[in-house]
Amino acid sequence: MKLQPDKSDVQTLTAHGPGWVAINNERVESSVVVGSRGERFEWRCNRFEDLGPEHFAQLAELGAELIIFGSGGRIRFPPPAWLQPLMARRCGVETMDTPAACRTYNILAGEGRHVVAALLIEHPETGK
Repeated sequence: MKLQPDKSDVQTLTAHGPGWVAINNERVESSVVVGSRGERFEWRCNRFEDLGPEHFAQLAELGAELIIFGSGGRIRFPPPAWLQPLMARRCGVETMDTPAACRTYNILAGEGRHVVAALLIEHPETGK
């Protein structure tokens, strides 16, 4: 028996590797925000150290029920104060490495949840 996934109308993270992710098979090599309701824009940060409270305040404006923060190749947590705008809107935040964030986003988006993945894409070999 051949099993095929149901066709989904939401944006899907179809692949990932060091320094990139693919959204609906389109390779993206910079940090990106992608959402189950069509949200998609460049997230202006190249390294975890580039992040600041303004990055998370921007996510709070999206009105999602859950933000999945993909912190790069390993799990790193933002300071709790940076998450205040999200907590004020009763928006959940989960932090995980970027590959795990891609998988989790796909599952939740496929269930019809309003979820947003904020994915930090780092380029360790070039430092950009």
